[in-house]
Amino acid sequence: MNEKDVKKVLQQVHKGKLSVAEALDSLRTLPFEDIGYATVDHHRSIRKGFPEVIWGENKTAAELTGIIKAMVKHTCPVLATRIDPKKAAHIKKHFAKVKYHPRSKALTITPSKIEPKGRGTILVISAGTSDIPVAEEAAVTAEIMGNQVEALYDVGVAGIHRLMNKQDAIRKANVIIVAAGMEGALPSVVGGLVSRPVIAVPTSVGYGAAFGGIAALLGMLNSCSAGVTVVNIDNGFGAGYMASLINA
Repeated sequence: MNEKDVKKVLQQVHKGKLSVAEALDSLRTLPFEDIGYATVDHHRSIRKGFPEVIWGENKTAAELTGIIKAMVKHTCPVLATRIDPKKAAHIKKHFAKVKYHPRSKALTITPSKIEPKGRGTILVISAGTSDIPVAEEAAVTAEIMGNQVEALYDVGVAGIHRLMNKQDAIRKANVIIVAAGMEGALPSVVGGLVSRPVIAVPTSVGYGAAFGGIAALLGMLNSCSAGVTVVNIDNGFGAGYMASLINA
């Protein structure tokens, strides 16, 4: 339930179309609902503008299904991350309008048409093909939050002419997300080309000295390009969420 839904309930009470008892019943699970193994935060849409997002790892398929059931009762969009194909297949049996994104392992349910909220385009860039799963998580997150999203994949510094060939798309974007592993240099390059905010996402792609993304993380934190901010390793969701807030 979001702010718009609460206003609708109050307006119906005001017009006499809904009794106080009926309104109270519809709001009974605000601000949260305890379902035993999870306490679902139904109030988050009102506080933050988007519902609680489900972390899929370490939850069983049955637990995920129960949490999603609690959420869809409130006709809100559902975003679950790190969902493996087996769990996704189980969830699909219980809900309509489920969309599974296998590359990013994200799962979405949109009960109604997503309202556009973004003022411009969010551009998601991956340095290499191996960075695409993290980039895709960012793209899926930004899209379900009401943004127009475009993507440029495999345009890293090992062949920088590939990036330079796409400068029109880069300059038109309102917010840019850059996912890169290895030494993590690409966000600095992109940041030096534009006056837009750049959100850098270090990925855990690389040989031993990459330390599972730590090398890329440190490189991005030490960027000399102004306007580059950094999220956690492999945190495409965090990048997509922040880009959406900026774009709104």
